[in-house]
Amino acid sequence: MRVIVRSLAIAVGLAITATGCASPPNADVEAAKAAVANAMTERAGEYAPTSLKAAQDAEAAVDVELKAQEGKWFKSYDKTRELAVVAKAAGDKAAADAVAGKATEAAAAKAAADAAAARAKAAVRVGGRIKPPTKIRDVTPVYPAIAQSAHVAGVVTIEATIGPDGKVVDAKVVRSIPMLDQAALDAVRQWEYTPTLLNGKPVPVLVTVTINFRP
Repeated sequence: MRVIVRSLAIAVGLAITATGCASPPNADVEAAKAAVANAMTERAGEYAPTSLKAAQDAEAAVDVELKAQEGKWFKSYDKTRELAVVAKAAGDKAAADAVAGKATEAAAAKAAADAAAARAKAAVRVGGRIKPPTKIRDVTPVYPAIAQSAHVAGVVTIEATIGPDGKVVDAKVVRSIPMLDQAALDAVRQWEYTPTLLNGKPVPVLVTVTINFRP
């Protein structure tokens, strides 16, 4: 009888020892952290912020559970492993959502560029029978403070496409001063002109305008 009791005590002791020495699921945890890090590399914060937040929260839950187990004499990492799997899936989803978001943005940018190119191709250049349109709405460019501080001045030349309704539908810099280009574009895009007529019908036209920045 004593032998049986002693054997049972040894078996229980071994079971307790095994439970107390349970190892954390390092591979699963590292995979989860790598997935979240990859999502950040894919710029999920910009393109999929909600998905990234969910992944980061899931990763934080893994860390909390790991720390909780460290303080226990008898450790069990089943929940840690489950949380790590969830965090990895969330990280993978955030990365995928970011990739999809970037693709959508790129497609929209291409569509806008194609539309602008089509408008420019259809526009006629001022000259001959095509008289320059008259500006009816002017917006003065804002001289960037950083350019003023750096004493950057000069002329930015812009080619603008004026739509049949007289509004600027496209504008691009053809003579650049890098620190001043955006300010010039921002102003020109708000200008408005009288419609240009060809054979009595309004048509889009190309005009070249200059913006002179003086200190």
